[in-house]
Amino acid sequence: MNAETNAASLRKEGKKRKKGQIHMIVLRFRKNKLAMIGLFVLVILMVTCLSAPLWLNYRLVTRQKIVDAYQAPSSAHLFGTDQFGRDLFARIIYGGQISLFAGLITVFIAFLLGVALGGAAGYFGGTVDNVIMRFCDILMSVPGVLLSMCIVAALGQGLVKMLIALSVAQIPRQARTVRAAVMTLRGQEFVEAARSCGSSNTRILLRHMLPNVLGPIIIGVMQGLGGTILSIASLGFLGIGIAPPTPEWGTIISENQNSLMYYPYLGIIPGLFIVVAVLSLNFIGDGLRDALDPKQKN
Repeated sequence: MNAETNAASLRKEGKKRKKGQIHMIVLRFRKNKLAMIGLFVLVILMVTCLSAPLWLNYRLVTRQKIVDAYQAPSSAHLFGTDQFGRDLFARIIYGGQISLFAGLITVFIAFLLGVALGGAAGYFGGTVDNVIMRFCDILMSVPGVLLSMCIVAALGQGLVKMLIALSVAQIPRQARTVRAAVMTLRGQEFVEAARSCGSSNTRILLRHMLPNVLGPIIIGVMQGLGGTILSIASLGFLGIGIAPPTPEWGTIISENQNSLMYYPYLGIIPGLFIVVAVLSLNFIGDGLRDALDPKQKN
């Protein structure tokens, strides 16, 4: 009974300690004004784009009305119209669903594969480490956008193919981050204790090591998300991302690039959405880096 009581008390103390740590992280994050502003702006953008079908008719995205072409921003068309008379506001809002949420999906896929590859390389070492890291070195030898362009060119246009291309380009950096963090914990006492108790390698990695390396992984994910949104916009602008008439911020600029000199709002407005989204994510990443830093003063 005493052993069970002690174990229960230790579990309660562990839960209280984790809650206290989470509370301190939240407090540190809230002290960063730029991070809070970035979080507020990002939430507004995501909620607005995600809820668009509830308050904005999708027909405005594709409906062409040539007589309304190149109308300046007004009460009838909040952001104006493009060369086909399509409402730019509707196209930007619906395009945000791809620009923002495709970026989230890409980073999530890269996170899962990066954790699997980096965790295996850092934990097992030896031949496993050499094989995985040399594969990552090959991928990292090519710039991310160029690698994505090559994959999209090979697979063809389409949302799923673009997600695959961007995920492959993100995996090496995620794997290296996880590997470095796991290697610092591989020889720690709690890992040896778990191994001596008969825990499997998978349990040690997922139950004991992964929670201790989430800090740098989360920071890398948030900072990589901004770059992913830029990559999506870049592929769309180059004409090898999302195919028109499907709206996406980079594709919208590409469709109107011949008219930007005479109607600059066609490039400035979607460009501002890209800048605001990326800056917000960078501010959030900086805030998380400071909040998760154990040396940060309370």
